[in-house]
Amino acid sequence: MRRWNRWATDDEGSAALEFIAVGVILLLPLIYLIAALGVIQEQTLGVEAAARHTARVIALAPDAETAVARSEQVLAGVVEEYGVDADAVDVSLSCAPAGSDCPVAGATVTVTVATRVPLPLVPSLFGLDRSTAIPVEASAVQKISRLWGGG
Repeated sequence: MRRWNRWATDDEGSAALEFIAVGVILLLPLIYLIAALGVIQEQTLGVEAAARHTARVIALAPDAETAVARSEQVLAGVVEEYGVDADAVDVSLSCAPAGSDCPVAGATVTVTVATRVPLPLVPSLFGLDRSTAIPVEASAVQKISRLWGGG
């Protein structure tokens, strides 16, 4: 009886095992958090770049047709470079003052780009990938010259 009691209270050699067990339990969520934040940051930078460059291309284009063609090229390039899902990207364009065609000379163009970022390692089972996706949105504003050839 005495022998068993000493074995139950002896802590010799268990610190390494506890360190490994607790380390794994704490380290795995931390690694996942870093990976998830990295994916979200990449997509956020991509959406912001798409909005900023699209607004700038529209403002610098010589006319409306060229603005549309160049903005589509810029958006495709940014989507490819940052790995954004092209089907999930939503782009909206508005001009101030309202009530006129957009883009038009002298207007202020606002480009808003939005998407949803799926978290890494989330399965598509039961739509979990869609329900845990993080929405990301960016807007950019650019003033179009009064001498713009589109109006």
